Order: sequence, then structure tokens, then C-alpha cells
Amino acid sequence: MSDKLPEYLVQGEQARLFPVLSTTSKEGRTTSIVLACLAKVDEFGANLMQSIGQRAGVRTKLETYTEVVLKNRPTDSKDRPDGLIILRTGKREWKALVEAKIGSSELEAPQIEKYRRLAKDNGIDAVISISNQFTTTPTSHPIEDVQKSKSRIPVFHWSWMYILTIADLLISQENVADTDQSMLLNELRRFLSHESAGVKGFHRMPKEWVEINRLVSSGGVIPAKSPDATAVVSAWHQETRDLSFILSRMTETHVSERLSRKHQNDLTLRAKDAISALRDNQHLTASLEIPDAAAPLEVTTDITRRCIDVGMTLRATEDKVTTKARLNWLLKQIKIDDTDDLFIRLMWPGRNDPTQFPAAILKEDPDKAAEGKDNLAPHSFHVFHSKRLGTRFTQQANFITDLEDIVPAFYRDIGSNLTAWKKSAPKIKEDRSSAQDVSTDAIAEDAKGYTP
Repeated sequence: MSDKLPEYLVQGEQARLFPVLSTTSKEGRTTSIVLACLAKVDEFGANLMQSIGQRAGVRTKLETYTEVVLKNRPTDSKDRPDGLIILRTGKREWKALVEAKIGSSELEAPQIEKYRRLAKDNGIDAVISISNQFTTTPTSHPIEDVQKSKSRIPVFHWSWMYILTIADLLISQENVADTDQSMLLNELRRFLSHESAGVKGFHRMPKEWVEINRLVSSGGVIPAKSPDATAVVSAWHQETRDLSFILSRMTETHVSERLSRKHQNDLTLRAKDAISALRDNQHLTASLEIPDAAAPLEVTTDITRRCIDVGMTLRATEDKVTTKARLNWLLKQIKIDDTDDLFIRLMWPGRNDPTQFPAAILKEDPDKAAEGKDNLAPHSFHVFHSKRLGTRFTQQANFITDLEDIVPAFYRDIGSNLTAWKKSAPKIKEDRSSAQDVSTDAIAEDAKGYTP
């Protein structure tokens, strides 16, 4: 990498692995180390670039700078972006300014808009923000005003936990080819995992969570356009994103949120629909896709019951006819002995309502499930843990702590042992010799009546 600065920079320096900065400059230190690794670890840089739609192949060169001052800027401007990323592939060059926050510091829309104008004035293609705030995908943004802006300069977002998760998956899956680069990425993971780096997951619901719980428990109705509901749903979506990162690191695979296409393409609509569900049902829900799992992991937070439900829905085996046989197929997959708070819901054909039983009762007497369901067999099962949290449910930090214990525990103990039913391949009913004998006999019979 050349020491010469790009022509549109007045000031800046290459991102350093060991930045010489004030001990109080945690933000600058963390940003410099991450940007340096992005440029120096090929697979790490390629993964992060791919997440924002930029392909980094073998011919691609990545350069990263920190504390940059741009040539074209207002004379009274003191704005200094935290970093600059340059991606070069042949003659093509793509550039992005970086704005980073660590710890509890949050991004601000006016600052992002200033950087958008700086990017436009200096021929820079995009702005990337990094913070402890979470968003559904790197191509969306946690600040609604940034998302709605009419600026043509796109803004992408990485949470620090997203960056840590990408590093963790590359290491655990042994996807870094170069030994030295793998060691470097391992050190980055170690650094980001330490509290001094200022990186943290979503750990606390907002104060509006307490108000919503108080309103619902007293029999109140959440008003339309409730600012409290908006804040709670925004926090919930940040937490479910963080939960997908936690499961990714625990399973060493890429766990993602399962969204409908309309919600993927319109996060405002997603929030609006979630607020409606919160008002109508007092529920917050999430669906998490785990590679090769039998079904998505379904999470429901029930404010009325102060309860977290987490489970999976499986199609019943079709090579068994009776309810008992189909249920036993499922029960054999539940390996744990302690089935407290574990329930099985059976879904029946037609307009028959689902029925539900504690798993312990069905393990003891599977015939109970068929009572009153003559000549019917369930078409699917929902197996789930239902955990009542009491007053901990209403507490901003304890709710998140319990949720992040309950969801992985269900998948570890139950979900990872479940197998989706698959229709068996067709079998040949007769062996080849008998089939040939039949064929030969038929030909001989036909030949008797044949006259040349």
C-alpha cells in the first residue's frame, strides 16, 4: 500500500493495527484496528464488502484510512469522518466514508447527513456507519430519518457485534486460507470481545418497556400511534438481530432473521405490522433461520402472560396413520428427561382447533392426544418451551438476560435434536428376476398366436 494520500484527502493516515492514540480515544483505536484488519485479512474484507453489495475478488485491493479530512468541504467545517474505505478492482474504484460510535454513544442523523454531503462533494460513493445499534441488514439503517432521507448517497450500517460475528464465523469454519491472516483475525476477535473495546450486544429494553407492561397488566389498551409501542418495537427488532448473532456464534453457522419479502424490502412496514400485533395481541414475535435445522426457531413474547415461548413447528410423519404413531415419532426425538415447561401443540385437519398438552403427560400416555379425535391424525406439531418470568419480565435488563438464556437453551436441548420428516423414496416391489420371469411368460404367450 502506498503512503501517498488519495488526491481528495487533505489529511489522514492508513488504518493501523497498533494505532498511536490518546488512551481516552477508545473509538479511534477500535475503528483503526477493525479497518486495518478489513484491509489485511482477505476473507474478512470480502465478507464485509459483500454485505453491502460490493464484490471483493482476487484482483481487488482494499485500502483503509482513519481521521480523514476531505479537500472539498465548507471552510468553517470541523467534520472529520472516522475513516475511509477504498475498494479497487482493475480501473474501478469504489469509496465509502466511515462514521463510528462505541459504547453507549449513538449515531445522529444530522451528522450522517453532513457526511453524505461531504461524500457527494468529493466523489465518494457511500457512507458506512458502525455502532452498537442493530439493524435487520447492513443495507438498512437503525435511524429512521437516515433511512427516509432523499439523498442519493447510500448509507450502510454494521453493528460492532455483526463485525465480531463475521470474524468469529470465519475462524470457527476455518475459512481464512492464510495462516498469518487467520492469526490476525483471531486477535481481532479477542480484542473485540474484551470490554475495553467498547463493543456490546443489545442488553436493555428502553424505559417504555416498563410503561407498556404497566398499561397491559392494568387492563389498558395500547393507543394507536403510541410512541411507547414504537420505541418497544424498535428495541425488540434490535434485540432479535443481536439474538441471531448470539446463535450464530454458538452454532458456528450463519443464523438469520426469517422475514417475509415485503418486510425485507420495507422495514417501516415491518415496524408498523409489529406495532399492530403488539396492540392487538400484546405479542412481540421473531423467527430465526438456523441452517439445516428441522424448522425455524419461533419466539413469542407474551406481555399479558409475562411469558416467553420458544419452539419449532414440524410437519407430522405421513408414513404413520394413527395419532399415537405420529406422536411417538416426535416424542422419540425429545431426548431430555426434564420436560418442565415443555408443551406439544397438535394441529388437526379441517376446522378442528389445535390441542395442547404438557410433554410429560404425552410421554407417559400418548393415547391422551387422540381422545375425542376419532379417525383423525394431526398434520403437524408445535413443540415449545413456555417460560413464565413474573416481575423479571417487566424489567429492562433482566428481560433481555432471560430471553438470551431461554432461546439458545431450547435449541440446544430440543431443537437441535429434531428432524424434519421427509417422504421416502419409492421402492421396487418385485425383485428383478421375478419381473423378468413375468415379462418372458407374457412374450411366450403372445407368440403362440403369432403367424408369420
